[in-house]
Amino acid sequence: MQQQGPDGINLQKLGDIEILDLSRKMILSLDLNEMNAIKSHFAGLGRNPTDAELETIAQTWSEHCKHKVFNCTIDFESPTEKETIQGLFKTYIAGATEKISKKKKGMLVSVFTDNAGVIAFNKKYDICMKVETHNHPSALEPYGGANTGLGGVIRDVLGCGLGAKPIANTDVFCFAEPWIENSKLPKGVLHPKRIFKGVRAGVRDYGNRMGIPTVNGAIIFDRRYAGNPVVYCGTVGLLPKGMHRKKASPKELIVAVGARTGKDGLHGATFSSVGLEQSSPVSAVQIGNAIEERKLMDALLRCRDERLYTCITDCGAGGFSSAVGEMGKDIGAKVELDNAPLKYKGLKPWEIWLSESQERMVISVPRKNLKKLMEICALEDVEATVIGEFTKTGRLEVMHKGIKVIDIDMKFLHNGVPKQRRTAKYVKPIYSEPHTNGMIECSNALHEILKMPNVASKESTVRQYDHEVQGGAVLKPFVGIDMDAPGDAAIVRPLLDSNEAVVIANGINSMYGDVSSYWMAASCIDEAIRNAVAVGADPSKIALLDNFSWGNPDKPIKLAELVLACRACHDFAVEFETPFISGKDSLYNEFDSGDGRHISIPGTLLISSIAPMEDCRKKISMDLKEAGNSIYVLGKTFNELGGSHYLRIFGSIGNRAPKLNAATAKKMYSALHRAMMKGNKNSERIVRSCHDCSEGGIAVAVAEMCFGGNMGMDIDISKIQQGDLAMGDDALLFSESNSRFIVEVAAGREVEFEKFMKGCDFAPIGKASKEPVLSIRGADEKTIIREKVADLKNSWKGTLNW
Repeated sequence: MQQQGPDGINLQKLGDIEILDLSRKMILSLDLNEMNAIKSHFAGLGRNPTDAELETIAQTWSEHCKHKVFNCTIDFESPTEKETIQGLFKTYIAGATEKISKKKKGMLVSVFTDNAGVIAFNKKYDICMKVETHNHPSALEPYGGANTGLGGVIRDVLGCGLGAKPIANTDVFCFAEPWIENSKLPKGVLHPKRIFKGVRAGVRDYGNRMGIPTVNGAIIFDRRYAGNPVVYCGTVGLLPKGMHRKKASPKELIVAVGARTGKDGLHGATFSSVGLEQSSPVSAVQIGNAIEERKLMDALLRCRDERLYTCITDCGAGGFSSAVGEMGKDIGAKVELDNAPLKYKGLKPWEIWLSESQERMVISVPRKNLKKLMEICALEDVEATVIGEFTKTGRLEVMHKGIKVIDIDMKFLHNGVPKQRRTAKYVKPIYSEPHTNGMIECSNALHEILKMPNVASKESTVRQYDHEVQGGAVLKPFVGIDMDAPGDAAIVRPLLDSNEAVVIANGINSMYGDVSSYWMAASCIDEAIRNAVAVGADPSKIALLDNFSWGNPDKPIKLAELVLACRACHDFAVEFETPFISGKDSLYNEFDSGDGRHISIPGTLLISSIAPMEDCRKKISMDLKEAGNSIYVLGKTFNELGGSHYLRIFGSIGNRAPKLNAATAKKMYSALHRAMMKGNKNSERIVRSCHDCSEGGIAVAVAEMCFGGNMGMDIDISKIQQGDLAMGDDALLFSESNSRFIVEVAAGREVEFEKFMKGCDFAPIGKASKEPVLSIRGADEKTIIREKVADLKNSWKGTLNW
């Protein structure tokens, strides 16, 4: 490898093989075209790049920061079509929001242009939300990776606009089963139980110490997450009206606020842009300190309210490099690294510049405001240091001990990355279609599904999070008499003198992706929407966030599956008129052990939903309320067992994943919402409880409602509206068809409820009963399930109770 001399790194003498070797050894994660573009650029300047310049360009051009796969040209091919796609993000994600935006003018405040998406809340405030991934770091060091994942997304919200106050956190985890045998793991992989415990503790400790409630989430399991766990952390913030605008100007001071800089987190952006292997650097994982971030948050919010700075962003991937580079993108910046406060001596210039040490923000401060800002930071025990100023040169200039170590044109830095062109070829998977009817009694099947880790109670994890802090949690993760039944969504009241609230929900199910990534994505969108609707959110006010975690997009089949998932996001967001406001992708989630064993995660999409709620007193929870009330199923049930938990009992996948008719669902969600809002007091409400049908289908949904009310149900599934294909009792009970709810309707209000639902698919199927027994009759009036609710609950609670 060509070493750096006093004149920089001589790229001109390197051939293709050597220049790629340089990229690999420096962990630049750049391909041949990108390395040659840098080589050509500096040849035109008549000089060599410094190591700091190479590192800066690599960070800025990384997949993590530049989202090159989502912005590249893709030649897509399937057995039925050929298409050239000019960017997945532009075509499908932003494209959907653009089509919807004209109808949502009063709702969308800031989308895709800042650290978080912003929507309208009330006359004084907006709300924002961001969800981040921290997969690679959590695979190497679970506690630190997840700890700083949550810390990072909190700073995303704190750096949204001029700074939003974080009011709630979310977390969604994907792990391999925690009881997997060590012998079945590739060499170099941490055991899933260790990863699970470390990730859980990392998110718990950071959120609890910050004083931000963790109110919504999910945990799913699949053996293919053994090499790469998937860790999603989200934060919701409250932003004063008008503060979504920010802009740095020339002559304003660049001020670093917060913790000091060390070597932790070096190459975080670039190592997250490739697959994991045994040699992946643990040093790329940052070290978090929640107390430091809490002080930083308090200081910045005080400075924000006094308008002491004009622009802010966090030192996330790439540290000062990304923060200053992004803020000065259109103007220029000059930084003196000698001024940066360090944890210890001995850091090289590029290490100071690229370090991803946590709890640091960069702000742009007019000179006249510096004294007051410093006083506030001192009062909050937060270090604030001027490290440079913004200029109008259009260049990024970085000095160290009187030497200019970086001098890059901003246009080349941000726009010089070569656009990629990729090929995607879709091959539809085909599985054997099992004949399950009669192979297992429905009662036994229900117990087996309730025990499955994806369905089983996550109480041992959720209880470790503080969801009461700040006092605004209206609907919490658990509901019901014993407060241990799984709620569909969270409701948070950010202003304690108002009943206005925010609804937060999510949808995720990678199992459907084994059958069809298109219908998997559709199902995730539908689940995120219907979870929010189930607690009382107005479906016309819901916004979405997309977070993709995928395998290697260099493989045409993997890329094709990603294309179809993005296409579904577009199609169904447009049909539901639910715009995307923010998102993130994490690719190359694969692990190579070096001994021939290779693991790729299943294509995984998390859809988060957020909506303002005018009056949180009109919330609806999923627990049964009163014996004698009528039980309805809303929506039609189809013979769609592909990717279901029921087929997993038999070790099968199936070919018919749940599909989605968005037009029908949208009409039903609006009708249900109107019925839910009828009546101002519980005694006046038509809809007493509501629960969405998802994993495990109708059987699991009704069982969970019984858990919440400590009551029973007597129902007849022969009345359920069905699709065209013939269905046995087991398919009716365990099909996971989309767009369905179980609704408890107040006794004597059935006619009124049915008037609201006129024109929608629904069926009365039974009654809530005082005796805590779930009794279900099948198509021939024969009782196919009669189980004590306590026994079912024991099955549901036992799996993850460790």
